[in-house]
Amino acid sequence: MFFIAIVLSIFRSKVREALRSRIGQIKKTKEFFNNVQNNNLVYWFHSASHGEFEQIHPILHNLKEIQGSSIIVVSFSSPSGYKNVEDENIDLKIYLPLDFLWNTIRILKVIRPQKLIFAEYDLWPNYIWTAKWMNIQTTLFSARFYKKTIKLRPVIKNFYKNVYSSVSAIYTISELDHVNLKKVLIRNYPGVLRVLGSPRYDRVKSISVKSNQNNKNIYTINRSFRLVAGSVWPEDDRIVLESLIELTLKIDKFSFTWAPHEPDSNYIKETTRKLFSYGLTPELLSNVVTGTNSKCIIIDKIGYLAKHYWGAKFAYIGGGFSTGVHNVMEPAIAKLPTIFGPKYHNSHTAEELIKYGGGFTVNSNNEFINVIKKLIQDDSFYSNSSLASSEVINRNLGSSSRVLRGILSD
Repeated sequence: MFFIAIVLSIFRSKVREALRSRIGQIKKTKEFFNNVQNNNLVYWFHSASHGEFEQIHPILHNLKEIQGSSIIVVSFSSPSGYKNVEDENIDLKIYLPLDFLWNTIRILKVIRPQKLIFAEYDLWPNYIWTAKWMNIQTTLFSARFYKKTIKLRPVIKNFYKNVYSSVSAIYTISELDHVNLKKVLIRNYPGVLRVLGSPRYDRVKSISVKSNQNNKNIYTINRSFRLVAGSVWPEDDRIVLESLIELTLKIDKFSFTWAPHEPDSNYIKETTRKLFSYGLTPELLSNVVTGTNSKCIIIDKIGYLAKHYWGAKFAYIGGGFSTGVHNVMEPAIAKLPTIFGPKYHNSHTAEELIKYGGGFTVNSNNEFINVIKKLIQDDSFYSNSSLASSEVINRNLGSSSRVLRGILSD
């Protein structure tokens, strides 16, 4: 994995930064633990990035309430996590030292965690194997396993079988993940397997409650006919952006907010130019001081997307025409019927939204426009979809407590 990262670093600045930042992390960890009493229990959580940390957050909060003197170490693979995560329950935040055998031995001897806990997917083989050799328990939670996972391909199947079968406890999100996981593991897997859901639902619910105590837009009936397109990629432009332009020009009360996954200045300039060419007057969020009635807003800075869902009637989430749909929980908790592209099976929430009627997958301009028109014209259809969206979140609450109980007892 490290050598793949080296190759990627030649082309991607984020990968280069992540590799550079890992230098000196063992020294930083040693200095921290020189001032820690030996009798403190230590829990080490690892997350790939900022997004994956969202499901760790509620577990840390509950853990500190139960074991206030415990030490919590959180490591990240990417700069997005290390730079943007601030949590009062974290005692030490580090970049994960490179996955070399000698590195894993050194840092695990320094930290000596009660458990090493991985969120969702970012497992590192040498950390798993070294922890097993040192009799340190490992846990993977919010695990997803697809029927056609690459982990079952002939050439690499045995590698993944060895890695996952070395994890002490694995908690999947759904029963289907549980069934698919068993195909990856050795037949007599000695660890603990449970279906415990995703703590990310609890996190999204908690944020929505705190941020909407005095929000007059808590009910969708009070909101304007605005669609928020969140985490969009260039692959979404051809179908979604062009459809939104058409809808905005034809329907007086319709408007939209466009939020790129990466607010790159060149991409934003090109999108702005395209909107102007159709006679629209887009506004950049960074230029809005007290509010705007603009028919099209472009979110050009990070950290502002979630609250915009609460002023909208519909949502589109990007990624479904490229690598896989992004976070659909935030629009769902805001009670929005949510649309996305065909590549959505990476998201359990998206699958649930489709199943219960809160989500819609589209493959073309016509499909996208037809869904929006039906939601606008049919009040009953809209209401049922809106309720289904928020119910998907409410139905999946409580996972953080279940996962924490597993971490403490398994």
